[in-house]
Amino acid sequence: MKFFVDTADVNEIREAMEMGLVDGVTTNPSLVAKTGRPFEDVIKDVLELVKGPVSLEVVSTDFAGMMREAEDLVTKGPQVVVKCPLTPDGLKATKALASRGTKVNVTLCFTATQALLAAKAGASYISPFVGRLDDVSTNGMQVIEEIRTIYDNYGYATEILAASIRHPVHVLQAALVGADVATVPFSVIKQLFKHPLTDLGLEKFTADAKKIPKK
Repeated sequence: MKFFVDTADVNEIREAMEMGLVDGVTTNPSLVAKTGRPFEDVIKDVLELVKGPVSLEVVSTDFAGMMREAEDLVTKGPQVVVKCPLTPDGLKATKALASRGTKVNVTLCFTATQALLAAKAGASYISPFVGRLDDVSTNGMQVIEEIRTIYDNYGYATEILAASIRHPVHVLQAALVGADVATVPFSVIKQLFKHPLTDLGLEKFTADAKKIPKK
């Protein structure tokens, strides 16, 4: 399973890259706003740093507006993936962009049938929001599993990108049900390392190393 970092913070991306955990990056307007920096400056820095896919989201809700924004976004770098919402106009934009060879990440997916529509429209990625589904007492990972079955049944090449990852168990479950990608906040990536037995073992090894006689 590939790891994308769900952030617009260049320092977080750089640290995750040093650990070998960045296959790509996903951003959205909320994440860019958190940086307190202009959009153009943030995106320039991210694209200079990351050579894998970088998802940049359109904010228009109509087809014409999405297409205008997408045409601008793709000029920023060859690794840009345009994020479009799972709406009728979003799927129209997805089909139009895919026909031109532009990769599209269809976002705000909450059902397997929505994911089927996105695949038929030519999406490169589908982003089911598992955490938000869990928030409304729906099994987000079951939706991922249903999408996996449908895509495998019909040979769709659209990659399943598990989004709205809230904790390490989501990462584990996404890997078990066959998600192609998990886009993970940096805070959750850091939690993946943690286990009390790892900490205790390292503490013991370090203490014992100090007891080894010196020549």
